[in-house]
Amino acid sequence: DVQLQASGGGLVQPGGSLRLSCAASGFTFRTHAMTWVRQAPGKEREGVLCASYMDGITYYTNAVKDRFMIYRDNAKNMATLQMNNLKPEDMATYYCAARVRYCGGYSGSPSDFGLWGRGTLVTVSS
Repeated sequence: DVQLQASGGGLVQPGGSLRLSCAASGFTFRTHAMTWVRQAPGKEREGVLCASYMDGITYYTNAVKDRFMIYRDNAKNMATLQMNNLKPEDMATYYCAARVRYCGGYSGSPSDFGLWGRGTLVTVSS
């Protein structure tokens, strides 16, 4: 079975850091682009970051530049989202998703990415 399992969410104070992990199984990880998408309460899903199968990085939102980074480990079938200097507006449920090879654009439609995992909640609050 194809699975994307996100983990690592939790409560963090503003200015803090958190690392999310996405464990992939059931498909050829190294040939897929890995993406993090988030959804804040009452808002639409927003693309965050993507790493192509060749590790090219795409930022879907300028709001996280210089604060977030995505890493992929093809040996472990794992994608990681390192989040630094977290802000209250970063609070959301974070999802990992995948599609073949390249990141491409993200329109907000679930069909933009063929594979989705269940989310992990990140709460930023003092």
